[in-house]
Amino acid sequence: MILRLVSKPKRILILGPESTGKSTLAEKLAEHYAEPWVPEVAREYLEQLDRPYGYDDLLQIGRQQMQLEDEMAAGAKNHLFCDTDLRVIQVWSQHRFGKVDPWVLEEIARRTYDLILLCAPDLPWQEDPLREHPELEMRQHFFEFYQHLTQASGFPWVLISGEKAERLSTAIEAVDSLNK
Repeated sequence: MILRLVSKPKRILILGPESTGKSTLAEKLAEHYAEPWVPEVAREYLEQLDRPYGYDDLLQIGRQQMQLEDEMAAGAKNHLFCDTDLRVIQVWSQHRFGKVDPWVLEEIARRTYDLILLCAPDLPWQEDPLREHPELEMRQHFFEFYQHLTQASGFPWVLISGEKAERLSTAIEAVDSLNK
């Protein structure tokens, strides 16, 4: 019998408040490394919703996000770039509804990432009908929440800030350091 070692891709989580370049960074990193990236499920889900989102919708979004992440991981060789994870569901659920579904918290505790790229809110706000808090104070508030969750995760992390080119360069350097 021949045993084959199946290496799992390194999962890189891109996290941060609204309008901090997460999707752009995930896409550019995927392009740079010729690897897949997991888009944010919430966007498509909310665009198809014909009513304001509710507490139960966040759980559905979270389940779909994790399912997509797992599906995309199967097609990755060395890296999988994740444009968000359940921490976003945790933040929005706590902020909007004052509670978080236990499944979300259990799944956050169960899943691992090799690196978190935490995006700072220092890019100009990009108007989008799905975004809710353009005020710098609120963006900073959410950034601090994400920073706390990032630090509490115990995973290696790097702050991503500056203009787009600087962000990409910092992110590539951080990902490359995983491969050493």
